[in-house]
Amino acid sequence: MDFGTIFGVIVGLVLISMAIVSGGGGNAFIDIPSILITVGGTLAALFIGFPIAKIKGVFAVTGKTLKAGKMDITPWYHKLIELATLARRDGILAIEESLNDIDEDFLKRGLQMLVDGNSADSVSKIMEMEIENMEERHSIGHSMWGSLGNYAPAFGMIGTLIGLVKMLQNLSDPSTLGASMAVALLTTFYGALMANLFCVPLKNKLEQRTAEEVALKQMLLSGILSIQSGDSPRVIGEKLEVYLSPQERASLKQSGGESFDPKKI
Repeated sequence: MDFGTIFGVIVGLVLISMAIVSGGGGNAFIDIPSILITVGGTLAALFIGFPIAKIKGVFAVTGKTLKAGKMDITPWYHKLIELATLARRDGILAIEESLNDIDEDFLKRGLQMLVDGNSADSVSKIMEMEIENMEERHSIGHSMWGSLGNYAPAFGMIGTLIGLVKMLQNLSDPSTLGASMAVALLTTFYGALMANLFCVPLKNKLEQRTAEEVALKQMLLSGILSIQSGDSPRVIGEKLEVYLSPQERASLKQSGGESFDPKKI
């Protein structure tokens, strides 16, 4: 579970709520028509701009992404070293027996291509295309959350304009102007809150997750091609360390470095 997202949302809502309540006017920030205009208009624009199937898919993927938590690529580093050791000792065909134990489809497909005798150029082109297609699919989600971040403040402003029109129609009663103006501004408040506490941060987080997944797949592809070229596990380990963060490299060294025994090669 991605506790950072949950923590950020809770802290943001709590602090904003405390600021509202401390002013003694909590009920003044609740207006159903303003909520309907902002939320309803934003969702309506979303359905106009994106197919329903895409919207369902993006929300589902967003939920899974947030539940997954931080992506750790270190186990895949060790897995590639293990496979490189096996291929170095028993040949590439020996990898086939290990395919059923791999739950990463990208790695499994690439290794199967090695076992099937595909050339390095063919493997590289096909797997790079898969990475590009994944980025394209993910960009739809980024675009959707970015659009929500644009729609919400816009409909907040529309609600404010509606409120101002109504207020100007009742100028004969000055006592109602203050309350009418406050309600008119609430839609702008709701729109800004939706955009800056939910939509834009989620877009940024999904972009970071996509970058992490791309880095993982590039590391896996590098390992696959290195195994095919017959590099030693130690050389492959040095190549793969490029994809690890400084913290992950330090942790790797503390745990004893490569997870293979050169004497078995």
